[in-house]
Amino acid sequence: MARDHRKLEVFGIADELALLMYKSTSQFPAEERYGLRTQLRRAAVSIPTNLVEGCARESERDFLRFVDIAFGSAREVTYLTALAKRLGYLDEPSAAKLEELGRRIQAALVGLRAALERRPRT
Repeated sequence: MARDHRKLEVFGIADELALLMYKSTSQFPAEERYGLRTQLRRAAVSIPTNLVEGCARESERDFLRFVDIAFGSAREVTYLTALAKRLGYLDEPSAAKLEELGRRIQAALVGLRAALERRPRT
């Protein structure tokens, strides 16, 4: 049973976060080209990517595993965003928007996981 990732509200939020992360990190210092900038982008892209891959899996158990991985990446984004802000690489409005999206994604993933766990197994 292939799921359509585009029907998941959390996917839309995660996609928005990934786009904003690329825009927000484009002005990072040159020395962060392969450091924090890359780590932030990879973590942000990992969230929607894992949702897409999880939706493509046949078993509910596999789907849940990818939801968990996406949640871990969302937590990583939250920490790295705060670190980038403290280092002065992100301005306050950009950091606040990224942090808000990160919190929304985490809450939505917790809700998705709970809903999946409540469903009867077939």
